[in-house]
Amino acid sequence: MTLSTMLSTMGAGMLRTCGIFFLTLLFSLPLGMIVMLLRRSRFPVVQWIMKIYIAVMRGTPLMLQLLAWYFGPYYLFGWSIRGYRFTAIILGFSMNYAAYFAEIYRGGIEAIPAGQYEAAEVLGYTHAQTFFKIILPQVVKTILPSVTNEIITLVKDTSLAFTLAYNEMFSLAKQIAASQTSFTPFLIAGVFYFVANYVVAFAMERVEKAFDYYS
Repeated sequence: MTLSTMLSTMGAGMLRTCGIFFLTLLFSLPLGMIVMLLRRSRFPVVQWIMKIYIAVMRGTPLMLQLLAWYFGPYYLFGWSIRGYRFTAIILGFSMNYAAYFAEIYRGGIEAIPAGQYEAAEVLGYTHAQTFFKIILPQVVKTILPSVTNEIITLVKDTSLAFTLAYNEMFSLAKQIAASQTSFTPFLIAGVFYFVANYVVAFAMERVEKAFDYYS
């Protein structure tokens, strides 16, 4: 296999990797907010359920969770899993990362001094106005470094999709390396991941600078 063919094949795999990455962010970021709000619910039962969910997602390997999402419906209910592979991958990644984002959000909100809420109440702000105009911008600025770290980790974790035999970029690199007895595909994969993470870091740095006025 020539280098150009190798690059073309792995480039196609990188598009699948990007699909996992963007869909995971699309679902996990808002889901993490919902989990965080439920985690802070006034109802102890809801808090307890969310604590268990977060503990399980953070305390077990993502690879194991992917296997559970994929094979669970068949072993538990006898459902057909034909054509379910990509859905299981997105479910597994989204549910896992939502737990991490939920804790990041919670830490950011709890870092806001109580005086901010009291001052907003004195000024006549409603709860919604207080959250969106005063609290949320400060929370976003506070949590951006942690969110950036998780997003960078997600870029690398997409390689775990090989667990379910999904032909994303890393899976193709392994296949080509085995068939060609060459280390080159792994070097190419490393470059792809490095470039992707550089783009993510650069974009998040721009976002962080946009919130500098809240310093």
